[in-house]
Amino acid sequence: MSRILITGAAGAVGAALLRLLGDRAGLDVVATDIRPPEALPPNARFLTMDVTGDDPDRVIAGVRPDVVVHLASVVTPGAGSTRDLEYAVDVTGSRNVLDACLAHGVRRLVVTSSGAAYGYHADNAVPLGEDDPIRGNREFAYSWHKRLVEEMLATARHETPALEQVVLRVGTVLGAGLENQITALFHKPRLLGLRGSDSPFVFIWDDDLAHVLERAALDGPPGIYNVAGDGAMTVSDIAAAMGKSVRWVPPVLVRAALVVARPLGLSRYGPEQVRFLLYRPVLDNTALKRDFGYVPRRSSAEAFARWWETAR
Repeated sequence: MSRILITGAAGAVGAALLRLLGDRAGLDVVATDIRPPEALPPNARFLTMDVTGDDPDRVIAGVRPDVVVHLASVVTPGAGSTRDLEYAVDVTGSRNVLDACLAHGVRRLVVTSSGAAYGYHADNAVPLGEDDPIRGNREFAYSWHKRLVEEMLATARHETPALEQVVLRVGTVLGAGLENQITALFHKPRLLGLRGSDSPFVFIWDDDLAHVLERAALDGPPGIYNVAGDGAMTVSDIAAAMGKSVRWVPPVLVRAALVVARPLGLSRYGPEQVRFLLYRPVLDNTALKRDFGYVPRRSSAEAFARWWETAR
């Protein structure tokens, strides 16, 4: 029997993964989070684990899992979130989980990183492959934190190669009823576009991501893989799919407006948001299909169409 421990199991992706693993015989699944998942399959049990403290060492020492799937992260900060809290979960929490895996004989660690780890840069390759540099921007907490996590994972691969790693650089996740910072952009009456920039989006359906995680935890090859559906969608593509129009605005005007708006409390975003809108990472999923052995069932466009069908 193989034992798999999942962090962040109460989230949407964790729930999808639990459903898949529940159909597998010979698995002992331990779901961990600060609150229980809404549903547990018969082969799973729940343990409370806050990754920001001593829990990872204590729980992993007691459970002795063969594989740890580390999903715990702050993807969409809540209203009361702070950068210190997000760092504690994203970076300190990942360090705590990694250290516990190394200390207690875990065979494989699966980590959900993000395409945001590549950073938002004018000179990013289009599309980005796994050999392109990780340059997450300090001004974007999530991007910066994913860069720091990937750097610590790279050090561990060099110093302790006995711990297998599967690092998944995930595009924007869509699913029925799933909302995040990106989907918030699509609920506006008119979409915002910056003149001179297509800045495409890449999407992955949550069930596709769950199947990737299942393979990574069970029998997939170790390595680093971009996770996105085939293709990409520009703002114009998305607007057409939603039956909406695009308001095209010069980047310099948006930057100037945000310089004024954030200090006045009119926006949660500052002028750095223009870089986020201009230079979104576009992920090449060739290695996912060729080397990892998984072909996403939904393309970026199909994932978006399905999300919009449920969201509206």
